Amino acid sequence: VQLQASGGGLVQAGGSLTLSCTFAGRTFRSSTMGWFRQAPGKEREFVAAIAFNSENSRYSDFVKSRFTIARDNEKNTVNLQMNNLKPEDTAVYYCARGRGSTYPDRRAQQYDSWGQGTLVTVSS
Repeated sequence: VQLQASGGGLVQAGGSLTLSCTFAGRTFRSSTMGWFRQAPGKEREFVAAIAFNSENSRYSDFVKSRFTIARDNEKNTVNLQMNNLKPEDTAVYYCARGRGSTYPDRRAQQYDSWGQGTLVTVSS
């Protein structure tokens, strides 16, 4: 299993970015997928997750209504659309494969494969 995250960059506060994660492997369609982030000097934290069939998703409180997670099981991709970005959203964003399929878990230990991360920098 390989996950490749992309789409990060520098954006001004209030702007938008879309992160994409490409999954190489046969289990994408049966796995929950999640996005996490880690800011400098801070622990990795949950951002969003989506069930294998897109029927259930979950967001952290600090991104709810600004970020949207979506997946394409034909293309083996999961995207994170980020709107109204704030300086505090600055972090390395990671995509990850969940151990389960239907529950978009927020706990990092429930994810067993991780991408390399993509840096998002939001300037004020």
